[in-house]
Amino acid sequence: MAAEEKKCRECPEGQVLRDGECRLPEVTFSAFIMSLNTSALFHLGEIPDPATGEKKKDLMLARHAIDTLAMLQKKTAGNLDDEERELLSNIVYDLQMRYIRVSG
Repeated sequence: MAAEEKKCRECPEGQVLRDGECRLPEVTFSAFIMSLNTSALFHLGEIPDPATGEKKKDLMLARHAIDTLAMLQKKTAGNLDDEERELLSNIVYDLQMRYIRVSG
Protein backbone atom coordinates (compact mmCIF):
# COMPACT_ATOMS: atom_id res chain seq x y z
CA MET A 1 0.00 0.00 0.00
CA ALA A 2 2.86 2.43 0.69
CA ALA A 3 4.10 2.04 -2.89
CA GLU A 4 0.57 2.62 -4.14
CA GLU A 5 0.22 5.82 -2.05
CA LYS A 6 3.61 7.09 -3.25
CA LYS A 7 2.64 6.45 -6.86
CA CYS A 8 -0.61 8.34 -6.39
CA ARG A 9 1.05 11.34 -4.73
CA GLU A 10 2.65 12.04 -8.09
CA CYS A 11 -0.59 12.55 -9.98
CA PRO A 12 -0.56 13.42 -13.68
CA GLU A 13 -1.00 17.09 -14.56
CA GLY A 14 -4.56 18.25 -13.98
CA GLN A 15 -5.32 15.52 -11.45
CA VAL A 16 -5.34 15.70 -7.66
CA LEU A 17 -5.01 13.17 -4.87
CA ARG A 18 -8.50 12.52 -3.53
CA ASP A 19 -9.64 9.55 -1.44
CA GLY A 20 -6.20 7.99 -1.95
CA GLU A 21 -6.42 8.03 -5.75
CA CYS A 22 -5.42 10.39 -8.54
CA ARG A 23 -8.59 11.93 -9.89
CA LEU A 24 -9.79 14.99 -11.68
CA PRO A 25 -10.70 17.80 -9.29
CA GLU A 26 -14.22 17.74 -7.89
CA VAL A 27 -16.77 19.41 -10.14
CA THR A 28 -18.02 22.51 -8.36
CA PHE A 29 -19.41 25.83 -9.49
CA SER A 30 -16.36 27.61 -8.10
CA ALA A 31 -13.95 25.28 -9.92
CA PHE A 32 -15.86 25.89 -13.17
CA ILE A 33 -15.65 29.67 -12.66
CA MET A 34 -11.92 29.43 -11.90
CA SER A 35 -11.44 27.42 -15.10
CA LEU A 36 -13.12 30.14 -17.18
CA ASN A 37 -11.07 32.76 -15.32
CA THR A 38 -7.86 30.93 -16.22
CA SER A 39 -8.95 30.72 -19.84
CA ALA A 40 -9.66 34.46 -19.97
CA LEU A 41 -6.33 35.29 -18.31
CA PHE A 42 -4.52 33.05 -20.79
CA HIS A 43 -6.18 34.79 -23.75
CA LEU A 44 -5.43 38.20 -22.25
CA GLY A 45 -1.75 37.24 -22.32
CA GLU A 46 -1.50 37.22 -18.52
CA ILE A 47 -0.62 33.51 -18.25
CA PRO A 48 2.05 31.84 -20.39
CA ASP A 49 1.34 28.79 -22.52
CA PRO A 50 2.47 25.85 -20.36
CA ALA A 51 3.98 24.09 -23.38
CA THR A 52 5.99 27.00 -24.82
CA GLY A 53 6.22 29.50 -21.98
CA GLU A 54 5.05 32.21 -24.39
CA LYS A 55 2.37 34.74 -23.56
CA LYS A 56 -0.05 35.34 -26.42
CA LYS A 57 -3.06 37.62 -26.67
CA ASP A 58 -6.31 36.69 -28.37
CA LEU A 59 -8.75 39.42 -27.36
CA MET A 60 -11.68 37.85 -29.16
CA LEU A 61 -11.37 34.63 -27.12
CA ALA A 62 -10.70 36.63 -23.94
CA ARG A 63 -13.88 38.65 -24.52
CA HIS A 64 -15.83 35.43 -25.13
CA ALA A 65 -14.69 33.94 -21.80
CA ILE A 66 -15.50 37.20 -19.97
CA ASP A 67 -18.92 37.40 -21.62
CA THR A 68 -19.59 33.78 -20.64
CA LEU A 69 -18.80 34.59 -17.00
CA ALA A 70 -21.01 37.70 -17.13
CA MET A 71 -23.85 35.63 -18.60
CA LEU A 72 -23.44 33.06 -15.82
CA GLN A 73 -23.54 35.89 -13.29
CA LYS A 74 -26.91 37.06 -14.65
CA LYS A 75 -28.40 33.60 -15.08
CA THR A 76 -27.42 32.41 -11.59
CA ALA A 77 -28.50 35.55 -9.71
CA GLY A 78 -30.31 34.50 -6.55
CA ASN A 79 -29.12 30.89 -6.80
CA LEU A 80 -25.56 31.15 -5.48
CA ASP A 81 -24.29 31.11 -1.94
CA ASP A 82 -22.45 34.20 -0.68
CA GLU A 83 -19.00 32.75 -1.41
CA GLU A 84 -19.89 31.75 -5.00
CA ARG A 85 -21.58 35.09 -5.68
CA GLU A 86 -18.60 37.06 -4.39
CA LEU A 87 -16.11 34.92 -6.33
CA LEU A 88 -18.01 35.36 -9.59
CA SER A 89 -18.55 39.08 -9.06
CA ASN A 90 -14.89 39.71 -8.26
CA ILE A 91 -13.66 37.67 -11.21
CA VAL A 92 -15.99 39.35 -13.71
CA TYR A 93 -14.98 42.81 -12.50
CA ASP A 94 -11.26 41.97 -12.47
CA LEU A 95 -11.33 40.48 -15.97
CA GLN A 96 -13.31 43.39 -17.37
CA MET A 97 -10.75 45.84 -15.98
CA ARG A 98 -7.86 43.75 -17.34
CA TYR A 99 -9.56 43.59 -20.74
CA ILE A 100 -9.96 47.37 -20.84
CA ARG A 101 -6.31 47.85 -19.89
CA VAL A 102 -5.03 45.34 -22.46
CA SER A 103 -7.28 46.41 -25.33
CA GLY A 104 -7.03 50.16 -24.77
